[in-house]
Amino acid sequence: MGFFNFFCFFIIIFHVFVATPIFSDSNNNEHTSSSISTKFLDLAKSPEVFDWMVGIRRKIHEYPELSYEEFKTSEVIRAELDKLGISYKHPVAETGVIGYIGTGNAPFVALRADIDGLPIQEMVEWEHKSKVPGKMHACGHDAHTAMVLGAAKILKQHEDQIKGTVVLVFQPAEEGGAGAKRVLESGVLDKVSAIFGLHVAPVRELPVGHVASKAGPLLAGTAMFDATIHGRGGHAAMPHFAIDPVLAASSAVVNLQQLVSREADPLDPQVLTVANFHADGAYNVIPDSVTFGGTIRALLPESIARLKERIHQVVTGQAAVHRCTAEVNFHEPSYPATINDDKLHEHFLEVAKKVVGNNNVHGMEPVTVSEDFSFYQEALPGYFFMLGMQSLTGEPLQSLHSPHFTVNEDALPYGAALHASLATTYLLNHDGANKVGGKYHDEL
Repeated sequence: MGFFNFFCFFIIIFHVFVATPIFSDSNNNEHTSSSISTKFLDLAKSPEVFDWMVGIRRKIHEYPELSYEEFKTSEVIRAELDKLGISYKHPVAETGVIGYIGTGNAPFVALRADIDGLPIQEMVEWEHKSKVPGKMHACGHDAHTAMVLGAAKILKQHEDQIKGTVVLVFQPAEEGGAGAKRVLESGVLDKVSAIFGLHVAPVRELPVGHVASKAGPLLAGTAMFDATIHGRGGHAAMPHFAIDPVLAASSAVVNLQQLVSREADPLDPQVLTVANFHADGAYNVIPDSVTFGGTIRALLPESIARLKERIHQVVTGQAAVHRCTAEVNFHEPSYPATINDDKLHEHFLEVAKKVVGNNNVHGMEPVTVSEDFSFYQEALPGYFFMLGMQSLTGEPLQSLHSPHFTVNEDALPYGAALHASLATTYLLNHDGANKVGGKYHDEL
C-alpha cells in the first residue's frame, strides 16, 4: 500500500494500569461510550502500555517476514497473547492468529492488523533496523500489530465488562497475497457482524492524534495483468522477413492509455499503468515475442470489469493489426475496492471525536491505492480509516514502501485506544437489529 505523513506528540500521562470499571451501570450508552473513550486513551498513553507496544513494534520490525512466511512474527504475537491470558486460534491462513476477548457469545466485532513485511532493503540507520537483508516493514504493519495488541491488553483488563466478544485478527499476506481472503475462507469470521481496521498515514496533513476517513469508496480495487504478443523473429536488417511483435506491443501499450483518457467518465477515477515491457534478444535481432504487464485501479466494480474487457480487446486487436497473435491473463484474485459501511462511518465519527477530539477527525478523498481489507467488506460490514503520524516539529516522514520509511511511535496510543473504543462501543450499542451494521449468531 501507499499514502500519507506524521506529528510528534510528547506527553505522558501516568496512570496505574488496573482493571477499574469503565462501563457505567447507567443506561445512557452515549455517556458510557464517552467515558470509555477517554479512559482507553489515558490507558494507552500510560508507560505500562505505551512502552510495551513500542517494544513489541521494534521486535517485529527487526525481523520482517514476507507473505505467508510470518512464522517468527506469529510466535511473537502468540507469546504476548499467552502472557495476557487471551485465547486464540492458530494457524489461520497458514501464519495468521485469531484471538478472542469477552464472553465468547454474540455480538462479535473484529479488529484487524496485517503482519507481513516487504522485500525492501531498509536504509534507515537506527538501533532496531531490520536484521533481515532485503526485507523491511516499510508499510507500518509492525505498528498495526502493536496497536491491536495494545487494544487487546486494555480490553483484557476489563473483559468481564465487555458486552459480547472482540475478535483479534492478526492477518498474514496483505502485500499482494490476499491474506484477508484466506482468513475469510477459513470460516473464523463467519459470526462476526462488523470489522474495523486502520493504516498509519505518513502525510503532512495528518498529524499524530488526527484521523481521516469517509463513507463509501475509500481505496481502489485493483487487478494485475500480463500480455504476450507473438510474432516471428528475424534479423533487424531485414524486418520484411519477420513479423515484429515489438511494434505490435508498443502500439498496444499506447492505445491502452486511451481507455481512461477517452472512454472513462472523468468523475469515475480510474488508473491503467503498464509497468513492465520485455523483449528478449540482441540489438540486431527482432524477437519472436514480447511480454508486458501492469495494473488497473478503479473505485467501482463495474469500472474494473470494463477495463478488463477492453484491455483484452485492445491487445488482441492491435496484435492482429500487426499480423501477430496475443493472449492476456489477469492475476487472481483481483482486489475489490475498499468501501466503508455507511452506518459504521457514523459509529466511527461518534467514537473518534470522543477519543481524539472533534477538530482532529477529518474527511478525505478516495485514494487509488488498494487494500485487501476490502475482502472483509465484501463479506460483512467493515470500516477502514487512516491514523496520523506526522510530527509538527520534526522532518516530514517518507512515504509508505520507501526504504527510508519510519513510524512515529507517538501514534501508537491513539490507534490502540481507537481500536478498543470502536469495538467496545459497537458491542454496547449493538441490539441485534443491525443498529450499526451487520448480523450476529449466538455463539462463537
